[in-house]
Amino acid sequence: MPVLCDVPLASRTTLGVGGPARTLVEATSDAEAAAAVAAADRRGTPVWVLGGGSNVVVADAGFPGTVVALATRGIALRPKGGTVLVDVAAGEPWDAFVRWAVEEGLAGVECLSGIPGTAGATPIQNVGAYGREVADTLVSVRAFDRREAVLCTLPAAECGLGYRDSRFRSAEPDRYLVLGITLRLRRGSPEPVRAGEVAGRLEGSSPTVAGVREAVLEVRRAKSMVVDPTDPETRSVGSFFVNPVVPADLLRTIRARAPEGAPPLPAWRASGGLLRIPAAWLIEQAGFPRGLDRGAVGLSHRHALAIVNRGGASAGDVLALAREVRDGVAAAFGVVLRPEPRFVGFAVDPLA
Repeated sequence: MPVLCDVPLASRTTLGVGGPARTLVEATSDAEAAAAVAAADRRGTPVWVLGGGSNVVVADAGFPGTVVALATRGIALRPKGGTVLVDVAAGEPWDAFVRWAVEEGLAGVECLSGIPGTAGATPIQNVGAYGREVADTLVSVRAFDRREAVLCTLPAAECGLGYRDSRFRSAEPDRYLVLGITLRLRRGSPEPVRAGEVAGRLEGSSPTVAGVREAVLEVRRAKSMVVDPTDPETRSVGSFFVNPVVPADLLRTIRARAPEGAPPLPAWRASGGLLRIPAAWLIEQAGFPRGLDRGAVGLSHRHALAIVNRGGASAGDVLALAREVRDGVAAAFGVVLRPEPRFVGFAVDPLA
């Protein structure tokens, strides 16, 4: 594999900020990816595996190690009883895979249409939308275990999947290089959609998987949540903060603190008796409206959860606005928002 030096990273991310990688290699096979990571580990060189670049903030100084850009491709079907197992290479663009599954008449991932990034990133984040998440269909993850220097397959039950979280993100963030995933899909009609604006669009109909996908894409495009080079509002990481979970007493306090005329604060049941609430509501009611302008950065005109690079922004600009929003919400409602993207190239927590 050719090794490139001082490679700009901003253009390889949807946010469009950050400095260069010291070195970068592009892996077109699992063997190349594992070899590149193993070689860097033997040298004691920091490694970052780059997929679609859609959920990361790269430091202005760049990344002081080796970036392994995953360019693996491949989708394979395996009938399994009344369902179908689908093996997907980690470098496969996620939405292209979802489109393929829908065209094949396979149900299970249609609600996850329009989500940027690659298939290998989906179990790390346990991506989800409109009442569905990757955990609903994930069978296993194929990976390279960097600690043991061996290939392995992890059943979904061993992946520690939670709300926008997993073993790969929190418990052991640097141990595994995800090489591929296996999903269990099925032929036929989709499960009913009961969450969000998509459910409203489909109410009273009997949609196909293609119909659900189109409804999801329409809703996401209206919020600039589908990456589009012609839409400057999509120059972001998508949702910058995770929807928080709170106990019932804090929910009552938040509602009591809501400014006069604020829309009702919705809440959904989460695990452990907690309630999940929308971060976007907290942000807007704390005084950070859609379209907020801070020069080179701002909040999307369509979605308060998205911090947008207006043009020429630095990572420092993005983080300054993220801190302002986080601290403003904490002061207004007593909730500390947790960031969703991964921070790359920072020696310490950049939001600390």
